Amino acid sequence: MSTYTHGHHESVLRSHRQRTAANSAAYLLPHLRESDSLLDVGAGPGTITADLAGLVGRVTATEIGPRELGLSRAAIAARGIANVDFSVQDVHALTFPGGSFDVVHAHQVLQHVADPVRALREMARVTRPGGVVAARDGDYAAFTWWPQLPELDEWLRLYRTAARANGGEPDAGRRLLSWARAAGFTDVTATSSTWCYATPADRDHWGRMWADRITESALARQLVDNGYATTDDLRRISSAWLSWTAAEDGWLSILHGEILCRTAAA
Repeated sequence: MSTYTHGHHESVLRSHRQRTAANSAAYLLPHLRESDSLLDVGAGPGTITADLAGLVGRVTATEIGPRELGLSRAAIAARGIANVDFSVQDVHALTFPGGSFDVVHAHQVLQHVADPVRALREMARVTRPGGVVAARDGDYAAFTWWPQLPELDEWLRLYRTAARANGGEPDAGRRLLSWARAAGFTDVTATSSTWCYATPADRDHWGRMWADRITESALARQLVDNGYATTDDLRRISSAWLSWTAAEDGWLSILHGEILCRTAAA
């Protein structure tokens, strides 16, 4: 596995807990059935997992370690959901038998793994014939915003540098279709969607989150420890995020690639 660039600081979880099935897996929802068994790879804080559990028969949530999986457990328990199982797994080498699930889903996972093609092959292996493998990932190089603050360009350059140094691919969204083809899928629907932050409330959420994240999260430590930036650099970038938040014409759009893959029928 590559190193998880974001880490699990409060500022990271603040962002990830805003994710729902509606805003993060809309491309998959029409293909779900009440009887489906679903594997949620990299469930994180469990908000998408919880929503999916209300749409299918059974969900198995996975994370790379017990601590990470504990975040999912807490979210599911808080909502009183009873049809979710939990398992520590490495997506490169899943321990489930072949054909165990009707649907396998991964949100913002493939950009962080060491070998996304191998991960997709494993996701296909544990999916029943005729089942669905679905993945959605952001594409950092396609992020765009206004006002054009130079410190935000610096932020993007630093993030992409750190992510690649950690063994990931921050511009994963544009690569999903090619990865799916390399993994052996022949029935693939590739789409895209965006998150847009333009209202005062949305800018306050996103801008303040990154103002904290660039100085306090695991990413900040990596940038300083590896000599990519100084603490003063990160403070400047943090201040720029607050300036963006306060801008009445502030706008930011995040592009995501999506793939919906059908496994070959028996």
